[in-house]
Amino acid sequence: MMARERIDILGVQIDRVTMAQAKETVLSFMDAPGVHIVFTPNSEMIQAACRDSGFADVLNRAELLTPDGIGVVYASRILKQPLTERVAGYDLVCNVVETMALRNKKVFLFGSKPGVAEEAGQVLETRYPGIVIAGIRDGYFTDTDVPAIIDQINAMAPDLLLVCLGFPKQEKWIAQNKDKLNARVVIGAGGTLDALAGRVQRAPERWQRLGLEWLYRLKQEPARLGRMMALPAFGFSVLLFGKRAGAEKKGAGR
Repeated sequence: MMARERIDILGVQIDRVTMAQAKETVLSFMDAPGVHIVFTPNSEMIQAACRDSGFADVLNRAELLTPDGIGVVYASRILKQPLTERVAGYDLVCNVVETMALRNKKVFLFGSKPGVAEEAGQVLETRYPGIVIAGIRDGYFTDTDVPAIIDQINAMAPDLLLVCLGFPKQEKWIAQNKDKLNARVVIGAGGTLDALAGRVQRAPERWQRLGLEWLYRLKQEPARLGRMMALPAFGFSVLLFGKRAGAEKKGAGR
């Protein structure tokens, strides 16, 4: 397991890792005792954490935090602590599952609307022969359902548990229940199940390379416009954060 090198972006400690390093780290967690938590913050999540210290604490207690959005990578450059590359949650999950399939390891799919996890499981089985879909549970539940959900997960003892409830619900649910779970790795995977099931289309690679995946998503879902307003707020916050950090550094050098 590699030593952690982290970048502070608005109080969230993002790991400086490549996709290959993140994948190997997640796979190494599967061979280590205990439950290991992985989150994939994007700009919107970090901006939310900047306003909510409790959410920031939840994120920072994870054992791996990868930069999901290109905005996070740009922010690291503004802060003169450049991250190596974007490590999107969907891509990380697919890379990890590809190797898991070769080792006949088990994944449990938890979240999204009824029927979506089943469709995502079928896609994974077709795309990665050998992967074991250990269990499926949709994301519609009440607090009274949680013990039964945990029992269902624990009965299968998955190597990987994907929790796709949307942020910050999924991260807080994982943090609250970590000590009760019998799973090697838990990833807060957002819209991964929807993307696998084809309910949401990912941006073409050209759009991703240009850092315009957010615009493609907005084009598909205009109702996300309100949420997208977090992006300029994030950029402004990063600029202020960088100026403040620079001033403090200059003051300390006197």
